[in-house]
Amino acid sequence: MKVNWGTAIVIAFAGFIGFIMYFVINMATDDKYDHDLVVEDYYQKELKFQTDIDKEENSKNLKTNISWKKTKDGILVEFPKDLDIKKIKGSVFLYRPSNKTLDFEIPISLSDHNLLIPDNKLLDGRWNINIDWTYNNEAYLYKKAINY
Repeated sequence: MKVNWGTAIVIAFAGFIGFIMYFVINMATDDKYDHDLVVEDYYQKELKFQTDIDKEENSKNLKTNISWKKTKDGILVEFPKDLDIKKIKGSVFLYRPSNKTLDFEIPISLSDHNLLIPDNKLLDGRWNINIDWTYNNEAYLYKKAINY
């Protein structure tokens, strides 16, 4: 049987479309490729974006900003030494970009200028740390992408 050019082109297009459809269906049904939005309430967070920028600017205007270091017990967050720890309120949110089920938030409760985020809550890899805190009714925000 002899195949002419028209039939060969139709067979090639059908083969290519089948090839592409296989990958589209494979990506749509495989849980390994299931990626959600970065955050659930994306639009509400976008509306308060300018407030976050103002809070970050307040943090940059401090004499010393928050710093962190990795220890064997976890992540040690150090608040500025010149601030009264009794007046510091807020929360620390750790966001794992690769798996939203690992995200967690802890309230800030200080006995000295350090806050320890325990090692048992953290897996190796990339984390985004957001420390949203207030001091004397002034709001501050510290954001950092870290590798643990």
